[in-house]
Parts: sequence; structure tokens; C-alpha cells
Amino acid sequence: MDTTDLSLQDRITGRLALLTAAERKVAEYLRNHGPDAIFATAGQIAAAAGTSDATVVRTARSLGYSGLLELRHSLTRQVVRATAPAPPSSQDSLLSHVFAEATQRLADTLRLTTEAAFGEAVDVLAEAREVLAFGIGPSETVAGYLALRLRRIGRRARATGATGFRLADDLLDLAGGDVVVLYSPSRLLAEIDVVLDHAAAVGARAVLISDSLGPVFADRVHVALSAAHTPTGATGEGLPSQVLTDALVLGVRAKDEARATERAELLTELRTELSQTGGRRPRTPHRKENP
Repeated sequence: MDTTDLSLQDRITGRLALLTAAERKVAEYLRNHGPDAIFATAGQIAAAAGTSDATVVRTARSLGYSGLLELRHSLTRQVVRATAPAPPSSQDSLLSHVFAEATQRLADTLRLTTEAAFGEAVDVLAEAREVLAFGIGPSETVAGYLALRLRRIGRRARATGATGFRLADDLLDLAGGDVVVLYSPSRLLAEIDVVLDHAAAVGARAVLISDSLGPVFADRVHVALSAAHTPTGATGEGLPSQVLTDALVLGVRAKDEARATERAELLTELRTELSQTGGRRPRTPHRKENP
């Protein structure tokens, strides 16, 4: 297969599972800071990624480049294409560009998502005692969205975007029969390893939604779904993940429409009561104490 025209992002996505842990650090740095690496030496990239000069060179070759020089040339071409001046009709062009990218990302996500994998993910969520959704940064919003929508159809769910020691508190109640849903577009976070290790230890299953980490964690999650990345950053990181989330929730709802309908009726009743009180509880008269 000719990889000459593959972007750095595509090369990393296709080979990430084959890289060593040190090479993955370099690949992640290059993915997130590509323009900074164009004029950087191997030593400077190594210092930024927390590895060695030799690892930087090995990573370039592992990604299919002849060496660091060819990798730099590839990054330069990508930056030139990405920063090319927009057509004169700025507003219309900007609107069209954003919607075109969003449409393409959703189409790519649909193409990458098999019916079998989607159905398996729905089954896992439907069978869960409780769902813990995990995401950091923009992905935390989508994790919270999943938990909210699941609760609204009568399922136990919660979300966290905690890192470091704070995450430990959110993992305490994870138990057998639970499901962890990890939203992680491309970053190899230490927290993911901890969450997956703990899930396995307590007998919880895991679902991964990511643009490129599926091959890396394939043997540690029950099912992985692909969410296409943004090549330019013009559209939100979590766009395809949120649409996948909508589809998953509808799939879970279809497993028990009666429960979802009952929950929806209760939600409507509570909202009606709140609207009638202006969102405030009626005041309770103070009782006089006996002398």
C-alpha cells in the first residue's frame, strides 16, 4: 500500500497499536503540536515528549517516514494546506466549510461503525447495573450528556471528568455488572489505564469511543466504536461522539420502552410542578415553639 500521501494523523491512527510506549508519547506530541515540530530538532521534540532523541527518530521510521527530515516535510505540506487562504466570500465560505467538515466527519463515523459493533455496545449498556461515563476536556461534556440521557430513560448512570487523585473517588463504587464508557478521541491518558484496570478487577465491562485508540485498547474493552477526528479543528472534537451517543441511547430505550415512557411521564410531572411554583417550593410556615 502506497502511504506517500497519508497525513501524519492517518499514519498515527493506522500504526498506533504497533508503536512502543515511548514511541506513542512522541506520536501524541506530533499529533497535538505538529506545527511546532517543523523546525524542531530531534532533541527538542524528545524533551517536549519526555523521551530520547533516538526514540524520536525511531518513531518517524515506525510511522513510515525515511527519517525525521521527511516527517518535517510532510508536516510542512499539511500546515500549508490547512492555512491556505479562504475564498473571498468569507462568511458564506466559512459557513459552508464548517458544515462540509461536520457532514464528512459524520459520514466517516457511520462508515467506520459496523452494525455488529453498534448492536453489541447497545446490549452492553442495556444490561448494565450502572453506567459510568468518563471523558476529559471537551469529552467530559459528551460523557455528562450520555449519563443525563440514560437517567431520563430510567437507567442508572453517572459521569466524571476527574483526573489524578480525584478520579479515585469516582471509581470507588464501580462494581461487577457495571459498564464504563470512555470518551477519548486520541490522547493516551494515564487515567484510561487506571480505569480499565480497575474495571477488569471488579468485573465491569468497558466501551471505548475514540477516533484512533481502538486498536490500542482492543483487548481491554468489550467493544470499541470509531468517531472520526477533525482534520482542521473547525468542528467540535465531540461532534461524532455525541451523535453516536444519541444512537446508543435510542438503542437502549428500544430495549425497554415501558420503562422509558414511565420515566418520561415522571419527568413531565416534575417539570409541571416546578413551573407552577416558579421553580421554588412553597414556604412552610414557621412553627412556634411551646413555652
